[in-house]
Amino acid sequence: MNSLLAAFLLQQPVPSQEDDIFRGVRDLFDSEIWGVVKNVAIFFLVAFWVATAYWVYKDARRRIDDPWLVAIAVALGVFPPFAGPVIYLLFRPPEYLDDVRERALEIRAMEESIGTKERCPVCRASVEGEYLACPICTTKLRDSCRHCQQPLEPLWQLCPYCETAVDTSEPEELPVPQVGHDR
Repeated sequence: MNSLLAAFLLQQPVPSQEDDIFRGVRDLFDSEIWGVVKNVAIFFLVAFWVATAYWVYKDARRRIDDPWLVAIAVALGVFPPFAGPVIYLLFRPPEYLDDVRERALEIRAMEESIGTKERCPVCRASVEGEYLACPICTTKLRDSCRHCQQPLEPLWQLCPYCETAVDTSEPEELPVPQVGHDR
């Protein structure tokens, strides 16, 4: 049986260089064009790797306040090449630090505006909208309507309660009675 196998193998022609079907592929990988294409591809891969590491650095600085965490994020973005930025994308903070600060300022401003009552311009005490004078320092805050006695805002031209025209002229000074000792 071994002799039969040997005879069969001897009858098979050995492929020569001309009959090699992979000769063209081998020639491509041995050519200068392949060397240039390979070097350009390596250059672009390295450039893309550096660009993704730089992007992770810039994005982490805008999202993370702690410098150590920024360094860890950049190390994660650099060392598993091409997978690191994807991992960083999955675990990065959802918003920029500037957005967090801006939202905190907006919340603080809204809280202040909600809690702000009208204040006396002299003593800064809280006063209600219906007050004609400050109960603390007795500063006159508003005039009252001459018809319905409702408090009026300084810029109103008409009383919104009774539709009486507001007298915008300066009130006449009443003479102050002299207190004397007439005996």
